[in-house]
Amino acid sequence: MTYSVPPLPYDYAALEASIDEQTMRLHHDKHHQAYVDNLNKAVDADQSLQGRELEDILGQASSLPKVVRNNGGGHWNHSFFWEIMGPGGGEPQGELRDAVTSKWRSLDGFKEQFNAAGVGQFGSGWVWLVATGEGSLEIVATPNQDNPLMDVVEVRGTPILGNDVWEHAYYLRYQNRRADYLKAWWNVVNWDKVSERLASVGRQGVAA
Repeated sequence: MTYSVPPLPYDYAALEASIDEQTMRLHHDKHHQAYVDNLNKAVDADQSLQGRELEDILGQASSLPKVVRNNGGGHWNHSFFWEIMGPGGGEPQGELRDAVTSKWRSLDGFKEQFNAAGVGQFGSGWVWLVATGEGSLEIVATPNQDNPLMDVVEVRGTPILGNDVWEHAYYLRYQNRRADYLKAWWNVVNWDKVSERLASVGRQGVAA
């Protein structure tokens, strides 16, 4: 199996209000491509990884070589990231909104907690909204290119929403102001895609 960088589902400049075109080009074409190139080399050299789904591989992250864990996570995380963004913004609706407001009292309360987790992630990493196996939604942060699918994280589950807080995701426009980037990022969340991901978990609702 050869991995590849998926095309952006929108123009490089489509998120310009919050993420500039140059950042999107570098992030997608250079950073993501590097993860894919390194992952393909590692998989080609290891028959035990060949023919397996990436989610299955990442689920055993604790036993993976670092090159596979880091670059496999980088590929999965970024493929997810491009898909849950888009121009237009808006707010969550339906089951997703009900679940978020039940857990965090309000959409603003959820965003505040999510942003705080992103700001609080030391160094590079990600911040996620995760549907856990126990049927709840949780906000978690992971270092480097780890994600909640991996057996090395404190809270495992299905990522519903995620934001990249590596400096390469925001540095050209926001410099060291990660908090400003996190606040602006909500303007480009594709809530329909996030709702689809919640629905695909296939649970009987979400516990508060």
